[in-house]
Parts: sequence; C-alpha cells; structure tokens
Amino acid sequence: MNKKIHLLVVGLLALVACQQTSKTSEIITGRGIEAPNGMLASAHPLASKAGAEILAQGGNAFDAAVCVHFALAVVYPRAGNIGGGGFAVYRKNNGETGTLDFREKAPLQASRNMYLDSMQNVIPDLSSTGALSVGVPGSVQGMIDLHKKLGTIAFENLIEPAIKLAENGFAITKDEADKLNSYQEAFIKANGTAMYFVKNWQAGDTMHLPALAKTLKAIQKNGRDGFYKGDVAAAMLKKMNEKAGIITQADLDAYKTVWRKPIEIFYKNYKVISMPPPSSGGIALAQLLKGSENFDWKASGHNSAATIHFTTELQRRVYADRASYLGDPDFYPVPQQMLLDSTYLAQRFENIKLNKKTNSSDIKEGSVEIIESIETTHFSIVDKQGNAIAITTTLNGNYGSKVFVENAGFFLNNEMDDFSVKPGVPNQFGLIGAEANAIAPQKRMLSSMTPTILEKNNELFMVVGTPGGATIITLVYQAIINVIEYDMDIQQAVDAKKTHSQWLPDIILYEENGLDSSIIKNLNQMGHVLELRPYIGKLDAVLVLSNGMLQGGSDPRGDDISAGVK
Repeated sequence: MNKKIHLLVVGLLALVACQQTSKTSEIITGRGIEAPNGMLASAHPLASKAGAEILAQGGNAFDAAVCVHFALAVVYPRAGNIGGGGFAVYRKNNGETGTLDFREKAPLQASRNMYLDSMQNVIPDLSSTGALSVGVPGSVQGMIDLHKKLGTIAFENLIEPAIKLAENGFAITKDEADKLNSYQEAFIKANGTAMYFVKNWQAGDTMHLPALAKTLKAIQKNGRDGFYKGDVAAAMLKKMNEKAGIITQADLDAYKTVWRKPIEIFYKNYKVISMPPPSSGGIALAQLLKGSENFDWKASGHNSAATIHFTTELQRRVYADRASYLGDPDFYPVPQQMLLDSTYLAQRFENIKLNKKTNSSDIKEGSVEIIESIETTHFSIVDKQGNAIAITTTLNGNYGSKVFVENAGFFLNNEMDDFSVKPGVPNQFGLIGAEANAIAPQKRMLSSMTPTILEKNNELFMVVGTPGGATIITLVYQAIINVIEYDMDIQQAVDAKKTHSQWLPDIILYEENGLDSSIIKNLNQMGHVLELRPYIGKLDAVLVLSNGMLQGGSDPRGDDISAGVK
C-alpha cells in the first residue's frame, strides 16, 4: 500500500471511530439525570459540559476534574479559581483511596498577631478583605499534581476548554450578574474603579477574560512555572506590593501540595471516605454519623422537630470539638484517634436530651453573634470505569479578598481569615478557633470543606460535597442521611430543605419554606432559637444506582447542572 492510500485509510478509520464515539457518547445535561458512562455535577452548566466532554472522549474522572476546575475558574469567578485552593478525595475503581491537600498556606512573613492592634484587639476586616488577607494559592499546583498522579489525557488538552471560554466569552447567568452587582462597592474599595468587574451587569451579558486566557495559556505551556514564576507571578507580586500584601516569590517557590490519608469510618454498612485535617470536614462528619447510628430516623421523620432537635444537639458538640482541637496536622498534634474513638463519642453525646435543648455555653464557653454567607464550589465526578473524585475548592468569601490581579485576570483568596486571628474570636463565618488553628508561617488554615465518597458492600455508592463555609459539614451529613435513611434518590436528597447549627451562635438556621409553623413552635418550646435563610449551601453529588446507572444531583438553589455520558 503506498503512503497516500495508507494515510487515507487511516483517516477514514479515524473518522468512523469518531462518528461511533459521538454516537455512543451522547452528553445529556440537567438535574436528576441518569447515564451509564460517566456523570458529574458542578456549579455551572458550561463547566459541567466541558467535563462531560472529557469523559466522552475517554478521559477518566481525574482528567475531567482538572478540566472542570479550570473551567470554573473562568465561568464562576466568585468561587471557581486559580487564586485559591482546596481539597480532593478520590477512589479508584480498584478500591484505592486517597486525598490531595492543595489548601493555601500562610506567607513566610505571616505572624500570630498580624491582625491585632496595639491593644491586642482584632482590626475589623483586615483578615478578610485586601491583600493582607491572601494565603499562598494552591489550586494550580493541586491540578498539576492531581493530573500527574491520576490523569490519562494530556494536561494541555484539559485546560483548553477554559482557555476558549475566557477568549471567546460566555453569557453570564442572572445569579452571577446579581452577585457581581452586589459586590461593586467591595471591588472598588479593594481595587479602584478601573478593574474589569466594576460595571452594572445584566443576565446574558458576555464576559470576556483575555488576561485570564493568557494566564491559562502560560499554565498550559509551562505547568507550575506558568503560574508560580514568570509574568503571572510578577503580576501577583506587583499587586501584593501595591496593596500592602506580604506574599513574595519565596512563598510561591515554596508552595507544595500534600497527599494525605483519608478519614475512613463505617456508618452502619456504608464506608465513608472523607478529608482529614487541615480540613475539619472528615472528622466532624464522622463524629456526626457515628453519633447518629442508633437514632430511629424513620420513626422520627424527615425534618421533624424531633429530628432537627437531635441533629442540632449533635452538631453543637461536634463544632465545639472543631473549635478546640482541629488545625494543620503538620504544625499541631490533632487528636484524631481520640475524636473518632467510640468511647469518647458516647461520652460526648450521652447528655443529649430528646426534649430539651442544651445551651451552647454549657458545652463550651464562647460568643458568636452571626454566621455570614459565603461561597465555595464543589464538584463530584464518576467515570464509566468507576473511578470517582470529589473536589471542593474556594477563594473563601465571594470573590475572595476582592483583590483582582488585572494583568493576569483572576481574584485572590482571603483564606487567612480561616485562621484563628485571635483565639476565641469568630471569623467571617462565625467559627471560633483556638491554639490549634493559630497563624504561623507556612501553616495551612483550618477548613470546613468536606468532599466525601461512600462505598456500599465494597462498591462505589455516592460522591458528595457542597459550598457553604461553616454549613458544609452539616449539609453533607444531611445529604447522606437523606439517601441512606430516607431512601431518597440523589436529586431528592439535594433538593430537600436543610437546617444548620454550629455550637455558636446558639441558633438553628433553616431555609425558606423548609419548616412549617408547628415544627418551629415545637423547637421553640424545647428552647431553640431559629433564624430564616433564603438558602443554605449548593450540593452537587453523584449516586450509583442498583442497576449500575449513574445519577447526578445538582442543586436548584444555584445554576448547578449535572452532565452525563450516555
């Protein structure tokens, strides 16, 4: 066969293969959808579609995760990021599990009392707004390391969809327009009026991010050095110098991720795999589930006064433990074994009364008046081979520190606020910390992010997580209970109204139309104080059905959408 004919035959075979692939790899999107060959749920339709296309091309769950992460950095700027950090929990189809910690770190020049005045009082907003609130970003290194260990498709192909979105532009949703408009004053305060996001946004407006596209191309071409060195690093450091930040090139050079052993416990016959410290999520979730094993869920009823009372009592004790004992294990000896010990937990929960509230001050002293709303983002992915990954990533607050690196096109985080800036003083989410979470150079700040995977009978069962700051842990807990104890499918579990309590402030949050007046009255009679919220969290999850189909659950409280491969 001559060379030209050979090339023609190869081309025709490739075309046939491509047509067959497209025919058998139809991508569907929506909420509560089912598909056999891959499923993911994320906070934005464009990110979900990009990830599903990677799955349809033969990429695994970990390839899709890298793609989704970078796509969210473009289309979901309030929380999707390259200027933040996060956590990943994975399970390979052979049962191997692990976690990746790509949480931000305190700069080398950080100090214990850096947010206190001369009288040792906390300086308002200094740890949550502006350049001094920024931790050393970990997201880019996290995606590079995740791909290096678990990916199969070339890294440059996984970042290409995000580059195209940034270059070509995309229509923003009403939810994003409203959120951008609500932060105009904060953007101006942190950056001046010239920055790109300062305008009156409308649903359907096209957002173009050429500077971010250039940054993504640098990462695509040069990997780590495309972000932590060169023009992008120079742009970050220039912003630090202009706005009195303390991150230097030495911080960028020193940043590394950490592969950690997951928290693994059994809830009845389900194995729960979650994130260890410096996330508080895995330990707190494990404590909640272990404390729930003997509760009669069906007799009590979903979201009844009795059920909400019981879970609130559990949550108060678990969040008090969080405040006392949890921090970065590389800096502080977290008593993980004690916190998960069955005898300790039995003693911790034994004074719960089923008809009367425990005052939070009787559990542990402290004072918090409010819980502020925040944004993080989570996505859950399962591929056709049965590999699974849960990733929660964040800038911390909406748009992080509000500091925007104009020449590189992205927001920087405000993760330093997740430290205990002063023991006993709450952060922006009403969470109190102690010595375990005190600021130290190169230390990772405590988090509530709770990416989680469940097995049933040694087989993959569920992948779940959510944004929501302090509420993350309790929302993941409720989603798991909804599926296991109330036989909900994954979309029903996501849609169900949620409640939240966290020790301090001494209140129960509940969603609009979530509780009727009789339930509220009963809880009030037990001593509880309730506070209404428009919504709590935005769960994104995947459930493996008994017939092997994958079901995506994406939260209607946002623009979240599932995408599956048929």
